[in-house]
Amino acid sequence: MESVSVFRTIPNTEPSLPAPELEARIVRELQAAGLKATAPRRAIVRELMGDTSHPTAQQLYDRLRGRLSTLSFATVYNTLRALDAVGHLGRLELGGATRFDPNVTPHHHAVCGRCGGVQDVPMRRTPRKPELAGFAVERVEYVYRGVCSACRDGGEADAT
Repeated sequence: MESVSVFRTIPNTEPSLPAPELEARIVRELQAAGLKATAPRRAIVRELMGDTSHPTAQQLYDRLRGRLSTLSFATVYNTLRALDAVGHLGRLELGGATRFDPNVTPHHHAVCGRCGGVQDVPMRRTPRKPELAGFAVERVEYVYRGVCSACRDGGEADAT
């Protein structure tokens, strides 16, 4: 089967659905995966919609815990795992904590070596999977590493 990580469209990439309808659809899919539609889970979905920061689970937890006294880190992490499982979120292993990407259309990433910021890079064409004996390639990813304009212009200190 010839497929290179072609994902379904999700929150920040589906302009045809108004945000409340999209949120409802994603929540229904989480329920179909066995999770209840709790206020914290709905807040996590809303927080991710349109987010381009590629947050970690800890960053999402820190953003939301002031607004949701019942939120636990386990709820954030388990919801992110479930969103990944139903195809509404991508996991990024770029070194350090796992980041989560609500943009699951095919694209690449640029990572700043100073601040650790991650940016989406549009994909001009779908990369070909290499033929490797004894190895099943599941997806092809390109990660560009360098220094973002904010760090270059503002002189941010190295993150390393």
